[in-house]
Amino acid sequence: MSSGAILSLSTSAAVSSRIRFHNPKFYTRIQYPLSYSSFFQVNFGGNNRLSSIRRLHLSPNATSLELPLLPFNMGEVLVPSESKVLHLYEARYLALLEESLLRRKKIFVHFVLDPILISSSGTEASFAARHGCLVFIENVERLDVGASVSIRGIGRVKIVKFLQSNPYLIGEIVPVKDWVPDDASKIDSKLMSVKEALYSLNSLEIKLKAPKEALLQTRIANSLTWAEKEPSLECDKAFIPSLAERISFTALQPISGSTQSEMFKLQQLKLRAMDVKETLQRLDDSLELVKENISIVAAKLAIQSLDVQ
Repeated sequence: MSSGAILSLSTSAAVSSRIRFHNPKFYTRIQYPLSYSSFFQVNFGGNNRLSSIRRLHLSPNATSLELPLLPFNMGEVLVPSESKVLHLYEARYLALLEESLLRRKKIFVHFVLDPILISSSGTEASFAARHGCLVFIENVERLDVGASVSIRGIGRVKIVKFLQSNPYLIGEIVPVKDWVPDDASKIDSKLMSVKEALYSLNSLEIKLKAPKEALLQTRIANSLTWAEKEPSLECDKAFIPSLAERISFTALQPISGSTQSEMFKLQQLKLRAMDVKETLQRLDDSLELVKENISIVAAKLAIQSLDVQ
């Protein structure tokens, strides 16, 4: 199995591209050293320096899709069940949006560019295309400048080939899923524990009074509600994760008033979750995270009650 598609860009041709995304409290600009009009090549293995990349389970006999690809940096990985609002305003990204809406059944791929070292010549900037997530466009609001686009992560995918670079990337993808365990009873038991913990965390967050300038986070409840329903997408069912796999990702959302260090830790956990091959392992990790977050929110509630007195 290959370690993933490699995108190599001529540093002399690379330019800064910008996308703004909703956090959801404010818009942030992210710069990518990426020019779709510059030269790119695809490498499918044979490079020993990439041998340490963790390999995922590809669905057997998986069919592939050809879809638009939207790149982000490593700090912006999107996991299945997660929602995000993008502000797209550059012509190529608006063209990608129209392609997805009109010809791709409202789906495209969100992925991250991981800088890697392939040669010491310094003439090329190379990136591994990692942590691909199939996304569904839930809503589009046309703005004076560009569009506000609500997306939802569906399931992990692997980009196996780049097919087009201009005016936006298009690639061939295949689904990535967890290994199916022989004993489903352990999964069911752990799944119930995670759901109960998520309900408890959400109940605590609802009681928490957020500052006027901060929105109360209810992302976990939103993700869990979505994960518990079978997604109705017009694509191969092989791209839709199982119920247990979908729910295993739902805990990976920020809690109210998250600090910068907590947000950084969450990003690291999301990266790990995208690499984990077994649903049971991800459920264990999620349960640990939820219990930790329950303690954090409970402490905030205790402090809040003292302030009221």
